[in-house]
Amino acid sequence: MATKKKAVIKKAAVKAQAKAAKKEPFKNYVTKLKVGDKAPAFKGVDQDGKKISSSDYKGKKVILYFYPQDLTASCTVQACNLRDNFSELKKLGFEIIGVSEDTVEKHKRFETKNNLPFRLIADVDHTVINAYDVWGKKQFMGKIYDGLVRTTFVINEKGIITAVVTRVLTKIHTQQILDTLQEAVR
Repeated sequence: MATKKKAVIKKAAVKAQAKAAKKEPFKNYVTKLKVGDKAPAFKGVDQDGKKISSSDYKGKKVILYFYPQDLTASCTVQACNLRDNFSELKKLGFEIIGVSEDTVEKHKRFETKNNLPFRLIADVDHTVINAYDVWGKKQFMGKIYDGLVRTTFVINEKGIITAVVTRVLTKIHTQQILDTLQEAVR
């Protein structure tokens, strides 16, 4: 009798826990990297098939942005926002590099179609994605799955992360980056 009672109590507890979990909204995975961390080194190939490495940017400020997929609505809006503000970011001394798991060929189509003035790393094997810890659980239209979580890192001339944008607003991403940097200075 006691065993049956324990089973009923355990079942009720599991049900209550599941109900509580449903009420809590899902939160996308967030990288463990933070401001002040040394930026992981990276190597890859860009949309032109040329090798690209973090050592190419030693002594330079870099905006390294990770996005899910070329030629999709939100990713295009984000890339075009960075393109439209490219000269302003260059005046501030920034280099821009995009990273997704798309192929070199798809990156080239994306760059050409949108006239992008910056390099895109084709990280099909997830080497850079994993180094920056931007792959994890995310939700889209109610579906939860593993994928590349849109994240932007600002890296200073010494290779230190000075800003991390984890809740990217694609239409105003440049302003969001600049605002994040202003907050870091305060």
